[in-house]
Amino acid sequence: MKRRSVLALASSGALALALTACGGGASDPGTSASAGGSGGGSAAAGGLITIIVNDPSNPYWAAEGDSAKAAAEELGYTATVAAHRGDTNTESQLVDTAISNGSKALLLDPANADGSVGAVQKADAAGIPVFLINAEINQTGIAKAQLVSNNAQGAALGAQQWAQLVGQDGQYAELLGAPSDNNAATRSNGYQTVLSQYPGLKEVAEQVANWDRTEGHDKMQAMLQGNPGINAVISGNDEMALGAIAALQESGQIVQMKAIGGFDGSPDAVDAIKAGTLSYTVLQPVVTFSQEAVKQADTFLKTGETGVSEEKQAFDCILITKDNVDQYTAPFTMSQ
Repeated sequence: MKRRSVLALASSGALALALTACGGGASDPGTSASAGGSGGGSAAAGGLITIIVNDPSNPYWAAEGDSAKAAAEELGYTATVAAHRGDTNTESQLVDTAISNGSKALLLDPANADGSVGAVQKADAAGIPVFLINAEINQTGIAKAQLVSNNAQGAALGAQQWAQLVGQDGQYAELLGAPSDNNAATRSNGYQTVLSQYPGLKEVAEQVANWDRTEGHDKMQAMLQGNPGINAVISGNDEMALGAIAALQESGQIVQMKAIGGFDGSPDAVDAIKAGTLSYTVLQPVVTFSQEAVKQADTFLKTGETGVSEEKQAFDCILITKDNVDQYTAPFTMSQ
């Protein structure tokens, strides 16, 4: 998988726009795409780009949709944002709507690595090029591009920081994301690759909390009841980590935590770092790769090529700690 530095891509000029509200008009000034596989090469820009994200109640996915929509509109397209909330049936219906609305391109954060393959195939067969963002599907050659955070690199960054804070010995709990999302396993495996080098660090509990703050809170409560000696937490995303912090504060056990680590780089996580409750977060460059996906879609619609040599593209993550948190200048954005 090709690595692309977030800092190298961050200077995208006009695409570095302020985030707009998630959603937008559904009118389509474009024409319907022809069936039989997604083409490209029209010299004219414009028309509808449909953006489908997971759940905009999560600030990460809200930023994903907002930044892609703003970038598309800057390039002269109409853009709409919809959400499947992890449901493949809803995702399929939204793709049907994108087809019937004559979308020129589809940006999709897939609901399921396997279960979303059919939706991508359906759009492609209708002549709509698909650009996957944030998560991959377990098949190549259908989407024109798959743009994601470099989750393995980010997990290693986070785990190394976490281990440095915890030290040689500790009893820790892990909160994992949705099993249907390959990112959950990639991050957890990345954590274990690093932490397995420290035999004194013992994982005494783990729970799936599906990227959700409320679930993170409830699962943390359950793990504490069974394992009161837990003194560190590592989480697959910020929302679960923030839920865990709330549970630890309620129980009074926050004081025994050597480290609590997150992943995403959300504004709430940054505030928690400043407050001293979250030890660090790993920023995913979601704004950067969402804007880049729009740019590649525009290039494809105009030339028939994405302008990038590889379908799968990974964008490096950045560690945020109390030492560099002041460089956080906008949601999911670090200054150089």
